[in-house]
Amino acid sequence: MIGHMRERVVAACDGASKGNPGPAGWAWVVSGDDERTPARWESGPLGRATNNVAELTALERLLTAVEPDVALEVRMDSQYAMKAVTTWLPGWKRNGWKTSAGKPVANQDLVVRIDALLDGRSVEFRYVPAHQVDGDPLNDFADRAASQAAVVQEAAGSAHGSPEPPPSPDTPAPSARRKAPRRATGGSGSASARTIKAKFAGRCLCGRSYAAGESIAKNAQGWGHPECRTATG
Repeated sequence: MIGHMRERVVAACDGASKGNPGPAGWAWVVSGDDERTPARWESGPLGRATNNVAELTALERLLTAVEPDVALEVRMDSQYAMKAVTTWLPGWKRNGWKTSAGKPVANQDLVVRIDALLDGRSVEFRYVPAHQVDGDPLNDFADRAASQAAVVQEAAGSAHGSPEPPPSPDTPAPSARRKAPRRATGGSGSASARTIKAKFAGRCLCGRSYAAGESIAKNAQGWGHPECRTATG
């Protein structure tokens, strides 16, 4: 377990699924004293799983690896995993692990474990956008490690003496775009080739805002959430 005399430990975790569902992996990373450089990390395979399962597993493994009396700041690029444990979880618990629609909570076993691991400890969650050229270095490291674990389906980490994970193909290089065109894979949240990263925050035609760095797509009235594009007719 990771324990420190420091007042707070800054960490990041991420999951990856190649196909959603498809070959998946998870990873966490804990920073050194400068809060930007990875000091310890671990990643592992999940076989075939969804992105949401990978994201939740990454958080569960991170919370398991850090002593419960250590205050944590957790940086994540998954809106789902973050909202699941900070916004939706109290209501799910009150409803007997049912959603507001009365259906069983998805990935309940993982959410229950995370709830137990969060009990009585100080954890602050911070959302950071993924795949930015000058993005959060800890989240970028976790993203790369999870992606590699999903592809090779092998465990890695500082305890294994593993080398730093390779650059993510999803993050554009500062000087050139090496990314292949992305094809729609179907299912919820799939992006077509015409999504871009928002340079500035804005508001979608659905009324909800989007943040700089989020994926957006062109619709009848400008730019907005990719999933809202089909609603324009």
